[in-house]
Amino acid sequence: MNLYELLLKSLPKEPIPVRKVVVGVHWTLVCSAYCGLSSTLTNCGPHGHAKMRDVGKLEEKTAQQLAEWILSDNFLEASVGMAAINSMIAVDEKKLVQKNASAVIAEEGKGKNVTIVGHFPFVEQIKSIPRHCWVIEKKPFGDDFPEEAAEDYIPQSDIVAITGTAFINHTIEKLLSLCKKDATVMILGPSTPMLPKLFDSGVSFLSGARVDDPVSAINTIVQGASLPQVNGIRLVTMVK
Repeated sequence: MNLYELLLKSLPKEPIPVRKVVVGVHWTLVCSAYCGLSSTLTNCGPHGHAKMRDVGKLEEKTAQQLAEWILSDNFLEASVGMAAINSMIAVDEKKLVQKNASAVIAEEGKGKNVTIVGHFPFVEQIKSIPRHCWVIEKKPFGDDFPEEAAEDYIPQSDIVAITGTAFINHTIEKLLSLCKKDATVMILGPSTPMLPKLFDSGVSFLSGARVDDPVSAINTIVQGASLPQVNGIRLVTMVK
C-alpha cells in the first residue's frame, strides 16, 4: 500500500459534507468534519492552462470526493485534495505537543547532518546548529540546492525534514525512500497530515497545524496571508 492509499483508506467511510472551500494565493482550506489546510500549489504553463474542475460546485461534493483529488496531476486540485484529507483527520490532542518544527530540528540536529526539503522561514536561524545543513528547494534561493541534489544529501543525513507539500506534488515517496534507516525523519508544514499511521513509514515527527477559529483563518487566507499572518491556527507536533 502506498502512502496515498494509506491516507485515503484511513478516512471515515460515512460521507462527510463539505462546508467550505477556500483557495487562497498561499493556503487552501477545506471545512468538513474539521477544517484542514494545505499549501496552494499552482501548475506551470500558460495562465489558465490547467483549469480546476467543477469550480463553483466544490461545496456540493463530499469531503471524500475532494480527498481523491490528491491523486490529480493538476497541483491546484491536489492542493484541495490535501486540505480535504486534513479536514477529516480526527487528531488526538493528547498526542500533540505545542512545539514548532524549527525547535524540534534545532534540538535534534545539534552536531548532525541535516537536510531540509523546502526553504522555510526558520532556515537561516538554525543553519549554524547542525554540522551540515543542506536545504533543497524546487526554486533555489541563496545557497539552496536544486531538487536533484536530494539524491546526494538525504542519504547522508541524520535528520531529514520534508515539507508536507511533497504530498501535493507527489514527491513524498521518493524523498522518504532516500532516507537512511536510522535517520530521524520529520514532515512539516500545514499541509502535513497528522496521521499516526505515517509513523510506520519511517517518520518520527509530524509537525502540522490545527485550525481552531475557521472564521479568522478564512478571513486572513482570502486576503493573501502568509503562514505567520494566518489567524486562528496553531502549530503542533506529534511524536512517534
